[in-house]
Amino acid sequence: MEIKLSRSNRIYRPSEPLEGKIVIKSSASTSSISHYGIRLSINGSVNMQVRGGSAGVIESLYGAIKPIFIVKKIVEVRPAGKIASGITEIPFSLHIKQPGEENLERFYETFHGTNISIQYLLTADIVRGYLHKSLNATIEFIVESDKANIIERPVSPDMVVFYITQDTQKHPLLPELRKGGFRVYGKICTQCSLMDPISGELTVEASALPIRSIDVHLLREESVLVGERIITETSLVQTTQIADGDICRNLTLPIYVILPRLLTCPTILAGPFCIEFKVCLVISFQSDVSKLHSKSDPTTPRLWELVFVVFGTELEDHVLHKTARPQARDTYLEKLDQTIAITSFED
Repeated sequence: MEIKLSRSNRIYRPSEPLEGKIVIKSSASTSSISHYGIRLSINGSVNMQVRGGSAGVIESLYGAIKPIFIVKKIVEVRPAGKIASGITEIPFSLHIKQPGEENLERFYETFHGTNISIQYLLTADIVRGYLHKSLNATIEFIVESDKANIIERPVSPDMVVFYITQDTQKHPLLPELRKGGFRVYGKICTQCSLMDPISGELTVEASALPIRSIDVHLLREESVLVGERIITETSLVQTTQIADGDICRNLTLPIYVILPRLLTCPTILAGPFCIEFKVCLVISFQSDVSKLHSKSDPTTPRLWELVFVVFGTELEDHVLHKTARPQARDTYLEKLDQTIAITSFED
């Protein structure tokens, strides 16, 4: 038995009907299958966990945290009866959310992260007697925000201008790089659609060392409330290389980063969990020291790298906002105060 949805991309909005068919295949030699009903169930939940590397000993004991249920619905598509041998197709159409219906939680968009996963599953069950094994099949479908909740795209999005030198770096640098200097400037859009790329431009004005690579890292920050603490973990979503080798000076390079749909979602500042994003620009230089090390982690800059981070990349209903990190933190804490007293936010 398998479930086939009407849309190949499996993307639906909460107000749209979920349509498809249940396909049951049995050999011609098999007699008809008796059952006590065929049911479809929709389950949407936010699943959270805390790994040992991102938490202390006490927090690690919690392991998997109780999930947050978004929607839980069971519908009978066929009453008790028999299924003939061969191929049987049972069409279905059901609403994820009925107009005016109260839900357990807000319909968050589908997201697959390291510690937080927002998932919607459709399960078909053929209930049989105690002497027979029940048949079931499960498929995941993707939920996006309703069109009515989508913010219109701004006519002229703001751009943030950045200027990177050896003096703007807080981590140790190679002596020749610190002494010889480095200057790069550029700009990146502060607001863009989730379905559109992150765009901008970059220009290398001067560099004491030859450049090896320029990469744009998309990072996610997942925060989970465990007891009275907030456990935050930063992980890499994807890396996009915009330059390879020692590029020409005063040459404008375009920044064009396509966002992966299942690994990104609108920024969520809920009570028990939080999902945020940020963009990290890493410039690596050719050096004998860099040859002795493997590819470095973007969250821990090395001696031969310059880093520029755009904090607080906020996505809301398909619109991407890059706001100041303290604002996002304050908003998150205000919501947490409604459930538990928090004295500080621990990164």
